[in-house]
Amino acid sequence: MHDQLPDHRRIGRDLGLFGTDPLMGAGLPYWLPDGAVVRHTLEEYIREAEVRAGYRHVYSPALGKRELYEISGHWDHYRDDMYPPMRMGAEEVVLRPSLCPHHALIYRSRARSYRELPLRIAELGTMYRAEPSGVLGGLTRVRAIRLNDAHVFCTLDQAVAESRAALELIARAYADLGIRAVRHRLSLPGAGGKYVADPALWRRATALLREVLDRAGVAYEEAAGEAAFYGPKIDVQIADPAGRESTLSTVQIDFHQPARFGLRYTGADGARHRPVMVHRSVIGSVERAVAHLVEVHGGAFPAWLAPVQLAVLPVGAEQEERAAAVVAEARARGLRAEFAGPGEGSLGARVRAARLVPYVAVIGAREAAADRAAVRLRDGRRPGELPVAELLSRIAARVAARGTGLWE
Repeated sequence: MHDQLPDHRRIGRDLGLFGTDPLMGAGLPYWLPDGAVVRHTLEEYIREAEVRAGYRHVYSPALGKRELYEISGHWDHYRDDMYPPMRMGAEEVVLRPSLCPHHALIYRSRARSYRELPLRIAELGTMYRAEPSGVLGGLTRVRAIRLNDAHVFCTLDQAVAESRAALELIARAYADLGIRAVRHRLSLPGAGGKYVADPALWRRATALLREVLDRAGVAYEEAAGEAAFYGPKIDVQIADPAGRESTLSTVQIDFHQPARFGLRYTGADGARHRPVMVHRSVIGSVERAVAHLVEVHGGAFPAWLAPVQLAVLPVGAEQEERAAAVVAEARARGLRAEFAGPGEGSLGARVRAARLVPYVAVIGAREAAADRAAVRLRDGRRPGELPVAELLSRIAARVAARGTGLWE
């Protein structure tokens, strides 16, 4: 039964979004042009949302010295998921399994004052996980991960508000993307030695995250054994069409790494204080986010995210020149428009081929003469004939508004 459910691997292949090659290696997919459009658009959306929320973006390298991860605790607690070190002269460098140690170094690159806090640092960066070959699949489990990551360095009094704001940012993104959270989970430590041994740290961070969830009015369940090695976290859970859950977005409060890296700020009292580090990811892994979007929408992405937003179909060869001009006008407005002429089949065949495109503009002799287009929406509605300028303005407005609606 499940083989009939939407599967991003099959849909991605059918739509030409991404692929794999054994010479590149397992768990290392490449992105084809249409898939790259979806990925790029999603990344730009996140960057813009973060800028509006007061984040500043940085770039950091995908390599780090082994010593960096020894300080952060990754080497002791997360080594099984890391690639082996590579020797470079007298040094050993590692493909990073996380961005947070790099951001801690960026924070401490100069003296900080309480006036700068909260300092919100964001990055869409690549990290690497040494996933076993048996668990790899499509975009959901990969070895090179594009992570939407951010770290807020703040005072203890600011930590709850910053974490709650992160939950609100996640909820807004889910609404714009047309996806939903099936539940929120408070992930706590479990049995075993993979966690930092500091009971007081865990109690403080857990109490703060409970306060975040309670203030946000979000129902949640607790799960032992799902915490990060350095602290508890809020996990926003999604489900695939078969009902299998996974974590897409997270919010964490971390006292461990600020202490390990000796992070400080000068307070209003002139004394040196240690900041709290809030880790948050709005869409988590770009790969997993796109996989989920493909399955939720069956390839019929929200208009703002669609690889092709407008297909322009001349009825006959006599309208090709006008249709091509409409495509050029649409592209000049920043829309992703494509021309599908009679050489690609009958009008009916071309309409069927464009079934996943949000907007189809058909231009016959009458429409070409009047500078109009007959409009068809992906959901089956036909708003009728519109002046081309009005049509493009309407589409551009819907795209700019994001969200999932096609027409007002």
